[in-house]
Amino acid sequence: MPDAQDEAPESKKARKGGKRGKKGPLKRLALFYRQIVAELRKVVWPTRNQLTTYTAVVIIFVVIMIGLVTVIDYGLSNAAKYVFG
Repeated sequence: MPDAQDEAPESKKARKGGKRGKKGPLKRLALFYRQIVAELRKVVWPTRNQLTTYTAVVIIFVVIMIGLVTVIDYGLSNAAKYVFG
């Protein structure tokens, strides 16, 4: 004989979509936008001095990497010419 706990109550219906099921797409979009703005307010933005320093570091790193790739490319190109004639 089944217990009363095993059977689900028939008066409760399964909800569709949870909390989001009641909101329309525009309300969800507005909520998303508000959440984005709230998160952006939490961001700690760099000062102008920090931004200048970070930019200089990135530019110097990129120039070094360009030089490194150029040297490797030149070396491999000459090696291929030497091997294959």
